[in-house]
Amino acid sequence: MSPSPQPQPDVPAGLTHLHSGKVRDLYAWGADRLVMVASDRISAFDVVLATPIPDKGRVLTQLSLWWFDQLTDIVPHHVVGTDLPAGCPADWAGRALVVQRLDMFAVECVARGYLTGSGLADYQRTGTVCGVELPAGLVDGSRLPEPIFTPATKADLGEHDENVSYAAVQQSVGAEIAAELRRLTLAVYERAQGIARERGILLADTKLELGADGDGTIVLGDEVLTPDSSRFWPAEDWSPGRPQPSYDKQYVRDWLTSPASGWDRHGDAPPPPLPGDVVEATRERYVRAYERLTGRRFGEPPPRPPARAPSGANQGTEPEPTHPDGTTRRGPGGVATDHPAAP
Repeated sequence: MSPSPQPQPDVPAGLTHLHSGKVRDLYAWGADRLVMVASDRISAFDVVLATPIPDKGRVLTQLSLWWFDQLTDIVPHHVVGTDLPAGCPADWAGRALVVQRLDMFAVECVARGYLTGSGLADYQRTGTVCGVELPAGLVDGSRLPEPIFTPATKADLGEHDENVSYAAVQQSVGAEIAAELRRLTLAVYERAQGIARERGILLADTKLELGADGDGTIVLGDEVLTPDSSRFWPAEDWSPGRPQPSYDKQYVRDWLTSPASGWDRHGDAPPPPLPGDVVEATRERYVRAYERLTGRRFGEPPPRPPARAPSGANQGTEPEPTHPDGTTRRGPGGVATDHPAAP
């Protein structure tokens, strides 16, 4: 299936539009900053759907800010602030961040504590996930003996990410960086799953985006621990052996693959528009995840930008924007590569 075309956004003065991904629009602001705007677009099966989910972009942004604040002692993050350049659309309020430019590693850093999704499919076929052997007899929703690092490729818009082995990550970015990506990913998962469990939520899995700043420090980028990048399950409803109720976009995936949608996922036709009740139920799940995790009511004044641990940010130097999103991709030893960008 061909990728869904994204509308070209209006560009405020002083910004340069770099890239529009499945959810976010990215703009350059000077030599070392980006403005990242989370839209209400939603994707499923690597296709951007025609129907937006109201407030989704604000939920993703505000929840990411909250999580960045919980993780600063583990890994520095890319958020510079929320004060936008003059002339930005009013609709960007609450959904846009000013962030540091990073050289993003060409790998999706995934941690899993429970078996489901593509990990379950791999396990059923091979008994492993990304080359990690798992005990026999696990079912959909089983808790793993310990969290595992299960990386994936970064795919272009409209293409599918593919699970890869740790050895493949070592080959892509080098053994030293691969080890640090794995360590940080699992450390973030361990911190986050403990916080979520205290609030009655199981963090089944999550995907991180990590990059390097001008000094080579590894920095957490993009979004973090949102319903788009993670699976959140209400702990009281957890029951292995079946799909779990969730506070994420699994609800949309389930509707698209149900007889009600009439859509053939493996055909050439695009997904149908989402009906109103599915849109509202999806929005409710995103909002509930935010409120249950943070203890705040959605719509209250957003939290202050999280404190940033020193990370050696670029100061007054222009990085080499060799990709449409203004970043470079790093291979062995941190050397820039021509791997395609996919925010």
